[in-house]
Amino acid sequence: MKTNMGMGRRQFLIRSGVVAAGLASWKGRPASAPQVKLSTPNMEKLGWQLSVQLYTYRRFPLFEALDMVAALGIRHIEPLSGLKVDSKQPEVRANEDMPTEVRKELKAMLAERGMFLSSIFANFSGKPDQARRLFDFCQEMGTGVIVAEPPADALDMIEKLCIEYRIGLAFHNHARGQSAYWQPEQVLTACQNRTERMGACADAGQWARSGLDPVESLRKVRGRIVSFHLKDIARKNDPSSRNTVFGEGEGDFALVLKELKRLGYRGLTTIDFEHDTPALQEDMARNVAFVEEQARRLLNA
Repeated sequence: MKTNMGMGRRQFLIRSGVVAAGLASWKGRPASAPQVKLSTPNMEKLGWQLSVQLYTYRRFPLFEALDMVAALGIRHIEPLSGLKVDSKQPEVRANEDMPTEVRKELKAMLAERGMFLSSIFANFSGKPDQARRLFDFCQEMGTGVIVAEPPADALDMIEKLCIEYRIGLAFHNHARGQSAYWQPEQVLTACQNRTERMGACADAGQWARSGLDPVESLRKVRGRIVSFHLKDIARKNDPSSRNTVFGEGEGDFALVLKELKRLGYRGLTTIDFEHDTPALQEDMARNVAFVEEQARRLLNA
């Protein structure tokens, strides 16, 4: 999965070691911040808790991106475990190795804003110690879902940790050629006879990139959707296709959301917008407005 920044998320993780104000008015994180004013009441009525995958804001440390997300009226975040946390400590990443004092600062910033680190996109090395430290980190941060593409030989270990910690594992489907879980059937095979806490991080935009029907793919993983990634793409059946603002691409985005409601999904719906430009915050505001409008229409249908 390539982006216009020249590096895909998987490469980013590896190399890292693991609606209002636009960017022009951004001044850095304030000393204090108000509680987030929710901008998506219709999504909430559907049970869709809007979140943002912070790879969207990869140019910014997490501490700065937090208030950009808050400005959109969104309360939930999903860090990528390779992302920088603080410009003052560039070596610190958003993962299980985060020092205690940085964890405390992050928890305080989230609490002050009424925000939640509800999920994390993480790597599993396959080593038990790393996996347990990741689950410990999630437990401490109040994180309910780990999004990942774990090695198959680690699944027995991960399942035991999911049950012990009561934390979900959502298999993400990067596009074909980039993931062992790009087909719905591969996710279902990985989940077979395992705890219901393990299921799909259904990324319909990635399915469309892979040449799969996103609506039909959603139906295949019905009952096993742990989380959902919101993404639209410029061209179907093109794994390198860039993101578009929601509703402007070929990802059948409105139909996907209609099917998500029909399936009765309730949970995290995470904007995963990879197309970084100087208009990023404005594009994100349009994305939020589109999904909220679709939710309004679905409620009134």
